[in-house]
Amino acid sequence: MKKVMTGALIAAAVGIGGVGTASAAQPSQAPDTRQDCRTYSSVSQCGEPQLTEKQRACVTAAVQQGMTERRATVECRAFA
Repeated sequence: MKKVMTGALIAAAVGIGGVGTASAAQPSQAPDTRQDCRTYSSVSQCGEPQLTEKQRACVTAAVQQGMTERRATVECRAFA
């Protein structure tokens, strides 16, 4: 009985998974609507911000000290 159940489960998995079909290799046709968002220090930001000169200087200094540019951009925009 155990072998019959295992065989039935394998057959069902192959049928559901669509093994051998070309659809599994096809990329999604839907446009990518995700935004470039990130959150650091409880501050969220999506997209590319417009920074002031002071904020750009803050980003440059933070990156030179080892912070990633993405994080520095969010934090300097929020706190500088």
